[in-house]
Amino acid sequence: MEFLKADNLTFSYRNKYQTVHAVKQVSCSFERGKAYAIVGKSGSGKTTLLSLLAGLELPNSGAVVFQDVPTGKMNRDRYRRDHAAVIYQNYNLFPLLTAEENVLYSMNLKGIRGKTARLRAKKELEAVGIGPEQFKRFPTQLSGGEQQRVAIARALAAGNELILADEPTGNLDITNGDQVVSILLRLAHEENRCVIIVTHDLEIAAQADEILMMKDGVLERDA
Repeated sequence: MEFLKADNLTFSYRNKYQTVHAVKQVSCSFERGKAYAIVGKSGSGKTTLLSLLAGLELPNSGAVVFQDVPTGKMNRDRYRRDHAAVIYQNYNLFPLLTAEENVLYSMNLKGIRGKTARLRAKKELEAVGIGPEQFKRFPTQLSGGEQQRVAIARALAAGNELILADEPTGNLDITNGDQVVSILLRLAHEENRCVIIVTHDLEIAAQADEILMMKDGVLERDA
């Protein structure tokens, strides 16, 4: 059984001025235990491809297949809740919840509550470098790097085996960016997760196990 596969994906959308053919007949596959980088210039289709893999959009033709089931035939909200965690450039934390509460939220959605949830939340926060003194802080009281690590801890606590990161270092300085990339690589190599990173940074991409190059909506090459 393949873990995750894009099978001849095509996706277009209409903006104010024109129809944009964002992804054109893209096929590729992904395994657990590996980190992948999707690279390309702005407008190349890399973020759209990530959205399709995350089930945020459905392709016009072709299919995204997760463990032999096309996303078009599943409850895609449940797919993201139970399997595919998306980490965004702007963190997407709940501003009125503390760091700990943000992590607890993802577990509560899956029915994990009480002492078990609190212990796991603290464990995952500490695993990404968030100390107890920061657990009760709100996102605005954390640095950008700290907020991104909380977002990663939220994905870890929920147990998602597929991590999809859209420019996760885009708002971070070099030091914090390197720390976030190290965490994502550890998730793939030490925790047997499938990690897919969209990035324009070729230095980050070079650390991945495989690189997918997007150009004008086409998967130009992989290495």
